[in-house]
Amino acid sequence: MAQHEVTRKREVWSGRSVFIMAAIGSAVGLGNIWRFPYIAYENGGGAFLIPYLVALLTAGIPLLLVDYAIGHKFRGSPPLAFRRLRRGAEFIGWWQVLVCFVIGVYYAVIVAWAARYTFFSITEAWGDDPEGFFMSSFLNQDTDATFGLNFVPGVAWTLLLVWIATLAVLALGVQRGIGNANRFFVPLLVLLFGALVVRSLTLDGATTGLDAFFSPNWSALTDTSVWIAAYAQIFFSLSVAFGIMVTYASYLKRRTNLTGSGLVVGFSNSSFEVLAGIGVFSALGFMAQAQGVEVGEVVAGGIGLAFIAFPTIVSEMPGGPIFGVLFFGSLVFAGFTSMISIIQVTVSAFQDKTGLGRVPAVLAIGGVSAIVSLLLFPTTTGLNTLDVVDRFANQFGIVGVAFVALVVVAWIYRRLPELRDHLNSVSSFRVGTGWMVFTGIVTPLVLGYMLFSEVRDRIREGYGGLPDSLVTAFGWGVQAGVIVLAVLLTFVPWRKGIDEEYELDENRPLASAQVSVPSGDSVPGPDSSTGGTQ
Repeated sequence: MAQHEVTRKREVWSGRSVFIMAAIGSAVGLGNIWRFPYIAYENGGGAFLIPYLVALLTAGIPLLLVDYAIGHKFRGSPPLAFRRLRRGAEFIGWWQVLVCFVIGVYYAVIVAWAARYTFFSITEAWGDDPEGFFMSSFLNQDTDATFGLNFVPGVAWTLLLVWIATLAVLALGVQRGIGNANRFFVPLLVLLFGALVVRSLTLDGATTGLDAFFSPNWSALTDTSVWIAAYAQIFFSLSVAFGIMVTYASYLKRRTNLTGSGLVVGFSNSSFEVLAGIGVFSALGFMAQAQGVEVGEVVAGGIGLAFIAFPTIVSEMPGGPIFGVLFFGSLVFAGFTSMISIIQVTVSAFQDKTGLGRVPAVLAIGGVSAIVSLLLFPTTTGLNTLDVVDRFANQFGIVGVAFVALVVVAWIYRRLPELRDHLNSVSSFRVGTGWMVFTGIVTPLVLGYMLFSEVRDRIREGYGGLPDSLVTAFGWGVQAGVIVLAVLLTFVPWRKGIDEEYELDENRPLASAQVSVPSGDSVPGPDSSTGGTQ
């Protein structure tokens, strides 16, 4: 009876295709649409695609496979998987979980903004001043950059709806909720964004924008910062090294083609980024021609591109409202699928640690995340707070935990050969010495350089001219708190049977191993496409 209960602890994807769709949904997020085009333009245009492809092959996909191997072999959320890899590595998993918690509480806000702007596009509610509308009428931002708790109702209720939708999907479980949501939203995202790209390419000035985007500046290839930018873009866009892919891979069946899945996800994500660049710069070319300026004068990235530049384009082009709905709808779907994966990491870790069922864990962890999000960000100072938290979570949280994880796994515990053998035992495409060199040497060196440079620059320069108190509290303070709490969580006892569960699973033959789900969640039916090596 005890062994029967052990085998009912972990949920499972119905097939590899569902996992791939969920992984693509996580990887393709807001950064693909509003970060990659700007980064490419600023770092050599068409020439940037060379270091970008090199970074994908030498860091992005190899690191993605590290996550897959850890999650799939050790069958757990990040803390449990790293604990099973070696007891002393558990804190790395909790570090990843807490980074996801921090990202999740502000990521939902941007999804909420995009949702509101989808409807604003219909009437072009921003009028003749998109920047003033976004900053003043919509966000009601206070000119005082310090932290405050004056709420903006229009943002708050939309954010609440985003959280309700996210938690509802998560409560349905891995297959019925996350799997089915991604099977619907990812194709819809591709359809919407594909339509937007087609419309962009028909605009006057589109070719001017594409020339600006693709024209190569070959001299940029000799600039070290361009190569670092390429590695940073690949690293951030693939959702690697902060627990998402470890968690998703842990729900795969025992016999699954991990390396093949990694190649599909990696190239799909990069293809979407290039597609985003084509769509964005075609539209920016139209905007530049309409205003009689150079493309370089209208180029923007991040929030400025999405909520200021694109509303301007919508106002100036024929059929603008439809274009706006396509663009902001794409942001919503891209953000929502990524949001689901981010929160799932924290839910999964809490389930593994406590043994709680899915619905109680979603309500507990997801509820806390939603409350923190609703308290901090739909306020008159929320934009500055979000800006600081986002910068430090990405540049220190994700980069820091990835660097430490690779050093610990590759150099301290020397587990790369074991992970390589696991990948090769279940996959069609084998990895070898090259993969170990990239993951054990190249990527740690790049990450270490990125981390050192960012720490040095932020200490010297502060951040964005914002008050030191805000940067200290929500930047340095939050990231330091994450590390301390990650260590403390390793001292919380695990639920009974966690070690026996893994031993039982490890002793099963690969071909016949079955992983069931907790009572209350549906057991996926047989998938005729998953026989043998997937």
